[in-house]
Formats: sequence, structure tokens, C-alpha cells
Amino acid sequence: MAKELVTRWWNGTWGRLTRRDVWLAREVRWHVIARAGDTETGKVLRWEFDTEDAARQMVRRLVQADGGQWREQGREAATKPPD
Repeated sequence: MAKELVTRWWNGTWGRLTRRDVWLAREVRWHVIARAGDTETGKVLRWEFDTEDAARQMVRRLVQADGGQWREQGREAATKPPD
């Protein structure tokens, strides 16, 4: 079963050391994928959750911990999360 991309957040920074991306995706379980850095050298972390609420709580923690000017990208503008 393919993952369904629900939404994505981006901190609004382009630099490879300061850029942050967070994706919320769902398969049978909910997945949160976070990347620090750019697409080529960024570090990727992943979490799985049984409920949407638990997954969204993790997204809130990630976004609030980093500060910055986070923007929700929405499903239409969201890029695919890293594999």
C-alpha cells in the first residue's frame, strides 16, 4: 500500500544547514518524516503512530522546537517525503 501524503511544513529557509521540512503521511499507520538540511545531505528521522492525533502532536513538537517561520504547505504544494 502506498503512503498518502496528508500535508507538509517547511520552515521557510533555503540554506542547506538551516532548512527544515516535516511531512505527515499515512499508510495503515501515520508517519511523520522530518529532514534537517537539504535533499542531498540532510538527516532524515522517521516516526510511526497509530492515530492521527499522536502524529500531529509530534509534528507540533518538531515545528515548535525549531522556531522560525514555519508554513504549512498543504497537500497540493507538498513534495514527496524522502524515501
